Amino acid sequence: MDGGGKKQRTILHLDMDAFFAAVEVLDKPSLKGLPLVVGSPPNKRGVVSTCSYEARKFGVHSAMPSRTAFQLCPKAVFLPPRMERYTEISRRIMAILETVTPEVEPVSIDEAFLDVTGVLKRWPSAEAVARHLKTLIRDELGLTASVGVAANKFLAKLASDLHKPDGLTVVPSEPAAVRDFLKPLPVGRIWGVGKVTEAELHRFGIRTIGDIQARTEADLARLLGSPALGAHVWHLARGEDDRTVEAGRQEEKGISNERTFGEDCADGGVQRQALLELAEQVGRRLRAAGKRAGTVQVKIRFGDFRTITRQRPLRPPADGDAELIRLALALFEGEKVARPVRLLGFGVTNLTAAGQGDGTSGEPVQLQLLAESADGTGPETGASGRAARTRLDRTVDDLRRKFGAGILRRGQWRRDTE
Repeated sequence: MDGGGKKQRTILHLDMDAFFAAVEVLDKPSLKGLPLVVGSPPNKRGVVSTCSYEARKFGVHSAMPSRTAFQLCPKAVFLPPRMERYTEISRRIMAILETVTPEVEPVSIDEAFLDVTGVLKRWPSAEAVARHLKTLIRDELGLTASVGVAANKFLAKLASDLHKPDGLTVVPSEPAAVRDFLKPLPVGRIWGVGKVTEAELHRFGIRTIGDIQARTEADLARLLGSPALGAHVWHLARGEDDRTVEAGRQEEKGISNERTFGEDCADGGVQRQALLELAEQVGRRLRAAGKRAGTVQVKIRFGDFRTITRQRPLRPPADGDAELIRLALALFEGEKVARPVRLLGFGVTNLTAAGQGDGTSGEPVQLQLLAESADGTGPETGASGRAARTRLDRTVDDLRRKFGAGILRRGQWRRDTE
């Protein structure tokens, strides 16, 4: 890792602060200063996606059950996630980063690595680049970001998390100074050290990164029972990481939505309608991203947490609600579910760019609201039929975006009364 003969690079890791919650405050300033939780409502089973820093003061954190979050902070405002809005803001953030360097690697919707080695001759320092990006994001979007500056990805990501929110941390570049910087930090700060490995290290009296630095690589491999894991932890504890920034926007590998029922659901009609709604949500996100799906997948989780997944290819790749719903229901019905269901999920993978010139690329067209038949398959076949159905889907997307998801409902749609 990071051999001495290699040219030292300068890497930034930019991480948006409480991103989902911050976007909600941006769109509704009256929420500012309130404990805000984005995720499942507290009266249903589900988890927190993210929360504001005001909520974190009460012990609320992401992945926590929403009911637990409510117990910790009864006055919190709970809001459902709006992924389309977050994705829209994310694209604008990545565009801002690319004004500084093309060497940008998005790693999630709200964070990215930047290799600024090649542009430093135009800047006083890497810290100046980081401050410039933070200012642009604040001025143009009204949001704050935390940035870590270091010689590699591990150190940059670790640094960005040290002084949130609105932080900026610069890690020294000299190897000895890097080791001193890392020494007092807990072992859980090392990338790849989860709760199990952390507990194993604690068992041997290893609690800080400095404790790891005091061991040999062979010693770590013996204690952890794995030469590969031992080498990984030992090198990172010394601040050594040779991973490069993979420039270019990473394609979204998949899109999915899930629904956790308030109580285990045994009603087949409710299950089908929930799955239909999930498929429509995924279809809307597909079209917003300009993608088509080559594979669909259904997830079914029962009350005892046993989970099954089933998938099927979609030929040709599609983004239409009718195709997605048809396969979703076919996969679900093929399981002949006879037990109450805790959770249903629907997702798509093998994404490709939507075609051009066939009425599916978003160009203005005359809309045909009667193009789809009652069973959702449409009266037309071939390319013209697909184009007509795509125009219909986009019209519905626009109406729901303007007037709410309930403005139009497909066929025997049953309103959830939970």
